[in-house]
Amino acid sequence: MSTTDTDSAAEKAAEAAEAADKAADTSADRGKGAEDRELGAAGSQLSTAPAEEINVPSLGPLGWARWFWRQLTSMRVALLLLFLLSLGAIPGSLIPQTSIDQLKVQDFKDKHPTVTPIYEKLQLFHVYSSVWFSAIYILLFISLIGCIVPRTWQFVGQLRSRPPGAPRKLTRLPAYTTWRSDAEPEKVLEAAQRIMKRRRFRSQLTGNAVAAEKGYLREVGNLLFHTALIVLLVSFAAGQLWKTEGSSLITEGGGFSNSLTQYDDIKTGQLFQSEDLAPFSFQLDRFNATYERSGPQMRTPRTFRADVTYWDGVDGKARKSSIKVNEPLEIQNYKVFLLNHGYSPVVTVRDGQGEVVHQGPVVGLPIDGANLTESMVIKLGDYRDKNGKRDQVAYQGQFLPTWVRSKGMFSQFPALDNPALVLTAYHGSLGIDGGTPQSVYQLDKSRMKQYLEPDGKTKFARALAPGDTMKLPNGEGTLTFDGVKSWASFQISHKPGDQTALLGAVAALVGLVGSLFIQRRRVWVRAVRGADGATVVEMAGLGRSEYAKLPEELADLAVRLQTDAPPAAEPESGDTAEPAEPADPADPADPAEGARA
Repeated sequence: MSTTDTDSAAEKAAEAAEAADKAADTSADRGKGAEDRELGAAGSQLSTAPAEEINVPSLGPLGWARWFWRQLTSMRVALLLLFLLSLGAIPGSLIPQTSIDQLKVQDFKDKHPTVTPIYEKLQLFHVYSSVWFSAIYILLFISLIGCIVPRTWQFVGQLRSRPPGAPRKLTRLPAYTTWRSDAEPEKVLEAAQRIMKRRRFRSQLTGNAVAAEKGYLREVGNLLFHTALIVLLVSFAAGQLWKTEGSSLITEGGGFSNSLTQYDDIKTGQLFQSEDLAPFSFQLDRFNATYERSGPQMRTPRTFRADVTYWDGVDGKARKSSIKVNEPLEIQNYKVFLLNHGYSPVVTVRDGQGEVVHQGPVVGLPIDGANLTESMVIKLGDYRDKNGKRDQVAYQGQFLPTWVRSKGMFSQFPALDNPALVLTAYHGSLGIDGGTPQSVYQLDKSRMKQYLEPDGKTKFARALAPGDTMKLPNGEGTLTFDGVKSWASFQISHKPGDQTALLGAVAALVGLVGSLFIQRRRVWVRAVRGADGATVVEMAGLGRSEYAKLPEELADLAVRLQTDAPPAAEPESGDTAEPAEPADPADPADPAEGARA
């Protein structure tokens, strides 16, 4: 045989194999179409998800717009956007954010000069207000609405419709059972409908069969879950746009009024206006703190409570309350949190003329968090020496709640066991006349001179106990340590979407549980007179997906129905009992049909 003959034979064999494959595909398609025709309306969708249409869009703008909208409003894209939103929140948690702490952001930039320009271009220092995060947020919002609206209308249509009639061959359904009974077909169907209603199935009698359906709460859970996601998105957006979050440090006897000037620092949303601040105020009456004095938890606070008097509204009555850690005071949807605690030495300062230039508590900057050692600065811009000449004086030092002289210039315990105020003094120019703002906790000594002892060499400094008075050299003035008061710092926070977000989160959990644990299914009961005069009862069930409990539920319904339609005695040899629509026992039920439905 020649090479040409061999090639021709190979080509013919390939053509024959390809023709056989096409014939097999055609036969399979016909078989599938026949199965679908046999199930009819019974195999229709058990979900409210809109049917996907595979259409190639036209090349025109309208066609591409329709294609883009279908992709955006698909559940796959919604889940993808939700995943991207979660990923986008990661850098917002790991990288310091400008809206939270600008000092940490600046410190990060100073330590990482190489990556800082990249982070700035990617807007990673303000993730939640960045263009890319806002785009994901808005697209997710639109996608969820586009998913929910058509799904809701389709679900409403299903609620208004009745369960579909029984398919011609019930044997093709995933769960099936049958028996013969002496009861009349009408009585069997009445009993079946009564049982279905008792089990909360929606049912109707159509011809010689009862059609019943159950599990609509699954779709309610689906819709509730996705609606709750929209509520959460709206709540978070409202909380960021209208939020108010600030802090204020208050000494015992002092108070706070909810106005912009009363905040030490404040952060607000883009749509916030000063008129949005609710009218309320509170006063710190007393701060109570006790500490563990021994053991591994030494210095740990045991009592940490701020007793306050607050007024709800302009003309509200005075009320007493206590603020503790994680137990904020709530006023007009504002939460007042207790953050920190320290001490304010009360001093009286007199100038060289004997006039009081300062009297009251002085707040320090904590430099030792465990033992509450504080750095103190007192600036006196309007001061006169003993000759009446104008001058500027500053005191600088430390306050120690428990001072042990032999252990250095740091407190040994946070309680007021042995309070001491250690100060030195400077005179000259504070640098405040130029109008440049300064920190009250820092002293610019570049244009100031420190007071010296009478020997002219030793730097002037004194350690004061409560009641002691410190005299400046040459009669330049005095400072008296009158006593100690406590101070507390509070965070005043208002986010209008918090309560709505909580409701949305609860609703999302409820909807998720419903969508996971409730199954949509349909059950049919057919009762027809057989050839031998007995009633042939058939029961079948179909689930939206592979529902493992469907055969068990069908068996339970069959047992209940057999109370009204007890099985008849087996027919004698030669007798047959067939239903009006004969089933094909050789064609078993295909479980995949339940998944396709």
